[in-house]
Amino acid sequence: MSLKLEMLRCFCTVAQSGNLAEAASRLGRTQSAVSMTLKQFEEHLGKRLFLGERKNQLSPLGAEVFALAQNQVRQFDDTVQSIEALAKASQGLIRIVSVPSVAALLFPSVLDYLSSAFPGLKIELRDTDTRQVLDSLAEGRADVGIASGHHPLNGIQAEPLFQDRFGLVAAADHALITAHEPPTLNQVAAKGFVHNSLCQLIENPGFEDVIAGSAITVHNTHSLIAMVATGRWVTILPETVARFLPENTAFRPIEDLSDVRDVFLYTRERTQFPEVAEECRRHILNWPRDRDHREQPCQAHPRGGNGASLRNAFPKYDG
Repeated sequence: MSLKLEMLRCFCTVAQSGNLAEAASRLGRTQSAVSMTLKQFEEHLGKRLFLGERKNQLSPLGAEVFALAQNQVRQFDDTVQSIEALAKASQGLIRIVSVPSVAALLFPSVLDYLSSAFPGLKIELRDTDTRQVLDSLAEGRADVGIASGHHPLNGIQAEPLFQDRFGLVAAADHALITAHEPPTLNQVAAKGFVHNSLCQLIENPGFEDVIAGSAITVHNTHSLIAMVATGRWVTILPETVARFLPENTAFRPIEDLSDVRDVFLYTRERTQFPEVAEECRRHILNWPRDRDHREQPCQAHPRGGNGASLRNAFPKYDG
């Protein structure tokens, strides 16, 4: 017996649901059919995927298989969606994926421009982390991408878009925000620092030593900001995030942290609709020079310690 995609989908659904009845309902199949599919899967592997009969706890092998199978099912579903979109896109299709902090700034402008330049064009916009942006481009599920850092990819053009400095994000009335002098890394680390995935881009030699004592990592930015807003925690993020901070939080530069996040534009060299992709690329490359996007103020330090506008947040590369 060969493994089939629907067998992987069945297993993933049971693993997510934790019971056969719920999985069967989601799959539109009978409970006995789902149970039989799982039995065939385990017989093919020669090992159990679940501990016990209740299907609510994966075996060590099951946990590994789940991660691989889930990725494969998701990739297949995305491919089918893209194929169907292409079939329906008589006037063209553009698929753009970006890291969230840039997507929130860029997508409205891109949507307005492309809708006007190409009436009837189908546009897919998606925000996700850098790893998923790169995977989508490499696997042909996106035509244009925006991600943190430079990552050479075969068949994909990478161009620098802007640099975005890192700084403290804390409650607006936090002592490190309201103090007359800008904070240091040691002060930030001593005030309930919460690590996040973007901190991996910081190359300051002393940064890792300073924040080594942090026991908390939050990957979701919305959850991170919610924690910071309580006043009990602080974090470090790129300044673009400050554009969307709630009023009770603020961004401030850190005295001994000069690191920046390099944001790159990625464009597939071969796309179904090259003219559309090229126009999208040109618009995005010119976007940081657009006054509407660059000169609106960020959430500023109440004593003027930030004083930054989006003009300063988005310095263009020199070459």
